[in-house]
Amino acid sequence: NFSRVTEFVLLGLSDTRELQVLFFAFFFLAYVMVLLGNLLIIVTVRTDPKLSSPMYFLLCNLSFIDICCTSVTSPRMLVDLLSQRKAIAFEDCIAQLFFLHFVGASEMFLLTVMAYDRYTAICKPLHYTAIMSRQACWVLVSACWAGGFLHSIVQTLLTVQLPFCGPNTIDSYFCDVPPVIRLACTDIYVTEWLMASNSGLISLVCFLLLVTSYMFILVTVRVRFTERHWKALSTCSSHVMVVTLFFVPCIFIYLRPFSTFPSDKHVCVIYTVFSPVMNPLIYTLRNNEVKASMWKLWKRR
Repeated sequence: NFSRVTEFVLLGLSDTRELQVLFFAFFFLAYVMVLLGNLLIIVTVRTDPKLSSPMYFLLCNLSFIDICCTSVTSPRMLVDLLSQRKAIAFEDCIAQLFFLHFVGASEMFLLTVMAYDRYTAICKPLHYTAIMSRQACWVLVSACWAGGFLHSIVQTLLTVQLPFCGPNTIDSYFCDVPPVIRLACTDIYVTEWLMASNSGLISLVCFLLLVTSYMFILVTVRVRFTERHWKALSTCSSHVMVVTLFFVPCIFIYLRPFSTFPSDKHVCVIYTVFSPVMNPLIYTLRNNEVKASMWKLWKRR
C-alpha cells in the first residue's frame, strides 16, 4: 500500500533529558547573541556616516543574512529540545530546507564578494572607488540573493519530486537535503549526485575563489609594506576565520554522496550556530572603527 509521509520525526542532538536542557540553555544564549550582535552591527553601520564604505555595506548585509540563517533552524531546535515528540510536518520540513539553502548559498556568494572587495582595496587601490561603487555593491548583493534563490529552488524541486512512503525519522535537529532524501522510497543515486554537484560544487568553487583572492592579497602585502595595506590585511584575517568556520563544514557535508555519518548533525552546528555567533564578535573586536562607532552610538542613546 502506498501512502505519502505527512510528517518527519527529528531525533535531535541527544535523547538524554539532562543534555537536552543543557543544549537548550546553550543554544538559546547563542541565538540571543546572534540576534543582538548582528542587529547592533546593522544599526551601527546604518547610523554612522563614517561607515559608508563598501566593506561596511557588505558587512551589514552579512549580518542580516546571519540573522536569517540562524532563525531558520534555531527556533525550531529550541522548541524541540523541550518537547517529548519532535515532529515536523512535511510542508514545514520542505520550507525549512528551502530557506536554509536560500540564505546559506546567499551567504556563500556574499562572502566571496567580500573577499573580492578586500582584493580590490589592497591590490587595486587607485581603482577601488570606481570598481566598488554603491551601484556595483547593490548589483553584487542582488546577484548573491538571486544565486541563492536559484540554488535553493533546484534543491527543493529535486527533493519534492521524490516519493516518501516509508521511514520518516531524521537523525538531525533540522531538515536538510542529505538526511531527507535518504528516506525516499526509490533509487536516489542520480539525485544524490545532482545535489552534490549543486551544493558541493558551489561550496568548493566559492572557497577556492576566496583562497585565490587571499593569495593575491598576501603577495601584494609582501611587496608593499604600508600601514594602509597592513590594516586591510587585518580585516582579511577576520574574514578568513569566518570563511573557515562556514565553508569547511559545508564542503564536508555536501561534497560527497549523501551517506550519512553520526557526526554530521554535530558538524552542522558549526555553520548553523557557531558561524553566525562568531561573525559579530570577529568583525567588532578586531575592527577599531566599528567599536568606536558602537561606543559613540551607546553614549548618544
